This record gives sequence, C-alpha cells and structure tokens, in this order.
Amino acid sequence: MSYIKGLVCKECGDDYPKEPLHVCEFCFGPLEVSYNYDEISKSLNRESIEKRDHNLWRYAELLPIDEPPLIGKEVGFTPLIKADNIADALGLKELYVKNDSVCFPTLSFKDRVVSVALSKAKEFRFNTVACASTGNLANAVSSLSTSGNLESFIFIPYDLEMPKIVGSTVYGTNLIGINGSYDDVNRLCSEIAGKFGWGFVNINLRPYYAEGSKSLGFEIMEQLGWRVPQHIVVPMASGSLLTKIWKSIKEFEKLGLVDISETKIHGAQATGCSPISTAVKNDWEIFKPQKANTIAKSLAIGTPADGFYAMSVIKESGGWSDDATDEEIVDGIKLLAETEGIFTETAGGVTIAVAKKLIDEGYIPRNESVVVCITGNGLKTQDAVENSVSKPEIIDPNLDEFEELYKTIKSNDQGGIHDAVSKNTHTA
Repeated sequence: MSYIKGLVCKECGDDYPKEPLHVCEFCFGPLEVSYNYDEISKSLNRESIEKRDHNLWRYAELLPIDEPPLIGKEVGFTPLIKADNIADALGLKELYVKNDSVCFPTLSFKDRVVSVALSKAKEFRFNTVACASTGNLANAVSSLSTSGNLESFIFIPYDLEMPKIVGSTVYGTNLIGINGSYDDVNRLCSEIAGKFGWGFVNINLRPYYAEGSKSLGFEIMEQLGWRVPQHIVVPMASGSLLTKIWKSIKEFEKLGLVDISETKIHGAQATGCSPISTAVKNDWEIFKPQKANTIAKSLAIGTPADGFYAMSVIKESGGWSDDATDEEIVDGIKLLAETEGIFTETAGGVTIAVAKKLIDEGYIPRNESVVVCITGNGLKTQDAVENSVSKPEIIDPNLDEFEELYKTIKSNDQGGIHDAVSKNTHTA
C-alpha cells in the first residue's frame, strides 16, 4: 500500500497531489512529501527492518514510492565505522565515520537520492531524466539511468574535475558543460524542465529526490544500535542533506524506533562558498548569496535551495556551522586518510576540517558521541591533493640500494618514505 499522503508546501502548508511538482503555486515555497505515519507504524518496527535486505529500501515505508523500487536496488547501507584513530587525533572519546565514499554504484551519497528520484520517475512514466550537477549527482544519474533504461541529459559547470566528467560520460549520457557557475546551470535547467517536460531529479522531482537523503540518517541510527549520536557533522551544498538527516531523526522518534534525543546537527562548508555558515556565524535571519571560489566544487552552490531550512535546523537542534579554507580541506582529507585509511573527496575534507574546529572551539564536547558524514570518494578529486602528498622514491632493482634507502627511512623521525632523504637514490 502507499504510505504517501501527497505533497505539502513547507511555507504555507497547502496540499498537493503526488505529481512531479516542486514549488507551491500560491506562495512559491518548496514542496515536501508528507506521510501517513499512523499506517507506517503498523508495519515498520526494529524487527521488521532488521529482516530486510541491506540497502536503503529497508526503510521503504518512509521513502516516497508507491510501487516496489525499480532502480538502485543495491544502493545504501554503507559502513558506519568506529573511528578510534582519528578520534584520538582530534581528542574525542567517541567518533564514527558514516562512509558513503563507498556507496554503490558511483561512490557518493548521491546514489541514494537518485535511486529514489529515478524510481519515482519510472512511476511517473518519464522516459528522459536530467539534472544540474556539481559532479557526484551527474555520476549517479548517468549510471542509474543507464541501468534503468532511461535517456539522460546532464548539465554541469564546464570546469568540473575531470574524473567526475569521465565518471559520467563513460555511461553514455548526454553531458553538457555550461560556461558559468552551478547557479547559472541550475537556472538554465529550470527553463529546460519547463520547455521539454523531462524528469529533472533536482527540479520537478526534487521533493522525492531529497527524501532519499533520509536513508543515510536512518542507517546511522540503526547501525548505532537504534540510538542517536549527540552530534552529527554534515557537509552542506544546497543544505538538503542536513535537513533530511534531521527529518530522519524526527521520523524515527515519532515511530518509537529510537528514544527522543537532543542531537545537535552541525553544518560544514568551504570558506570559498559558505553562504549558510556565514549566516549562522553572524546570526543572520537569511543567507546572502556568494560567488563560489573553492577546491570543494561539489559544495560550490552560492545560492543554496535549502539554505534557510538548513539554518533553521542548526538553530533548532542547538548545533553550529563553520567553514574550511582550501588548505584546511586538504589537511582534512589527509588526516582521515592517514588515520582511518579512508580517502575522501574535498567535501569530506571540509567535514573533517570543520569537525576539528567545532571540537577545538567547544561546540562539540570531547566526551560526547559524534558522527561525521563522508559523502564522496577521493578518487574523484585527486587533483586537490596531488601536490600535497609524497612522491615515490625510485631505485634500481638492487638489494643494496633498497637497504640504503631503508636505513634512511628508519632513521627518520617521521618513519615514512615521504620523509626520506633521496640524495642516494633516483627520484621521480
């Protein structure tokens, strides 16, 4: 049975049917999916969930589909790692990494939202789907639309990282670069959606698409043994992921799946594109749009669609927001890699760098539980760190030569090849 009531305006509360709509025609507020929680409570409990397949659809009653999912059946249920090494480095008692850098199939949390959006697109009988993207969404739409036999058009800023471009074109999608920022791309896509009638996952399908982000929050709580951490640090581009993690907590509380919590939600942005964190730190009621200038291109949205709502969640939960410079982003990437063996993209570097600031500044007490959300894989943004990591030492296939290098390595206080003196060896 369907557990969806329909759509509701987040501003004026007007109701709308389950159709590909995203804006209220009366007040122009954004639309959101509403559910029949009384009916959901009859079938959804801890025991029923635990018997289901390990993917995001184990929470199907709380996702906006009316039919069995048709796309992304293996997406989700990524690892939640108890990260003691980086906890020690940051001076924390209890830290977990929710690692969507290994999400199937395109190594980012966008696989979640796209699986939901494209399953809904199938229900609406769309044959062509599209999106405006800063990279990860492009990869996810390209891959999952191909597996779902849907034609796809992807619109991106022209200067995205090459691995993300290849990670879309390899699936045979129609990839179109726009000479402008993401905000320019998004404006064009709104016009295209109106003229061509395609299913744009982050425009006319946005209410359904955004709900997929809740699955990340659901998994965190289940993987923690049906409890809610005291703090969650979330990277922000549009701000949607942060708001949906908050919604996932409120839904689990409403259904009695977790106890009522006092979780604080913290937002992380790049200094070069930080409209939300700037507004939070200055106690503004609304954010001011910014022109993006950061290596964290996946977060480079100067006019975030859910910025106001992200600010509201941060304030309501008692959390905070901060941002990280490009240098701090690289340091965050390296810290996570060198402590936990997780290679994250620049958005993850932002999350780690901001988490460190929040801890150092007292917004996150060192004796409380923290989850940091890592949303994408570092293989997509290698250029961000390629000049900040060591180069290999090159030697001839000679045992004596290796022994000489080994002595140098062992005598070095840092104990790593990157600190070895290479004067007795050939270097790259």
